[in-house]
Amino acid sequence: MADKITSVIARESDGNIQITFTIPYELIQKAEEETVTEIAKDIEIPGFRKGTAPLSKVREKISQETLIEHSLRHLLPKALSDAVTENKLRIAVYPRFELVSAKENEAWQIRGTTCELPEFELGDYKKEVQGTLRADSIIVPGKENKEKTREEKEAAILKTLVEKVKINIPKILIEEEADSRLSSLLARLEKLGLALESYLASINKKAEDLRAEYALQAKDAISIDLILNKIAETENLKVDEKEVENALKISQTTNAGKEDPESRKRLIESILRRRAALDFLISLA
Repeated sequence: MADKITSVIARESDGNIQITFTIPYELIQKAEEETVTEIAKDIEIPGFRKGTAPLSKVREKISQETLIEHSLRHLLPKALSDAVTENKLRIAVYPRFELVSAKENEAWQIRGTTCELPEFELGDYKKEVQGTLRADSIIVPGKENKEKTREEKEAAILKTLVEKVKINIPKILIEEEADSRLSSLLARLEKLGLALESYLASINKKAEDLRAEYALQAKDAISIDLILNKIAETENLKVDEKEVENALKISQTTNAGKEDPESRKRLIESILRRRAALDFLISLA
């Protein structure tokens, strides 16, 4: 149909999913008109009261970049929802969109990059973890032997799981997590009044080295979260609702107004579920 947005799905070897949308120009024109009408309500143009300027005058004041961006906001959410439903996708992150083609009087093409959570097998993870814990508890004559701390046991278990459970982490997931870590670093440096260049010089690293390091950390962190969540599911580990509510109350005092309570609750449940999985793994010793 000429008035319908179509989509094509392509799965990449790095785990990413490309969704290419073709949007009929008639829908683009309609979305642009809606955008101009929307912006006209708040824009101030000399000689006219706020919200009363002719749409032709309003359009003259809107940059092409802004017009495209706002118009696509009208179209892409439903187009994405339809593509996800039609192709039975279970996307893990909201797509990164890029404009492929936007010619006058021709259908536009937009490409979105996203991914699904990877499928993987845990293998005989209990045996691997037990082997790790027993190896750490072996007494070696002539050496100082002391009981491993909880933190040391956890670190050894997580290292074993990352090494033994093979997961193909989609590239976009790694990039998003690495970006988040870099953003946090930049925020901390800004609070300290430090420039990124000065920080890099102090640790004797280049920007690309830091990025590669964060990407590796991101890959391991994502793998750990996925593995622990799957272990919790496999072992049918439950989270105490009272513990969730207590943690939620504490988080609300420190994150008031910053996050949706329901999203916060899901995050806390996920964290506690992974903690339960770690408790279970340590008990295998």
